[in-house]
Amino acid sequence: KREFLRKYFPADVKNKKVIEFLELKQGNLSVAEYSVKFEALCVFSPHYNMVEAEEDKCVKFESGLRPDIKV
Repeated sequence: KREFLRKYFPADVKNKKVIEFLELKQGNLSVAEYSVKFEALCVFSPHYNMVEAEEDKCVKFESGLRPDIKV
């Protein structure tokens, strides 16, 4: 999948997806919907796909949740 995206996905579209991921907030989405969108967009941000970045990924996910849901 990554090879396909790398080969056939234009850089400007990829960059927009990275920005969309970095700015992602739960908003009116359910936690499940937010999680699905988070994982779909995370693919475009290489840092968050490394094993070493698992904690960063968790922090990013939690920071996007609505304040009333955060622990």
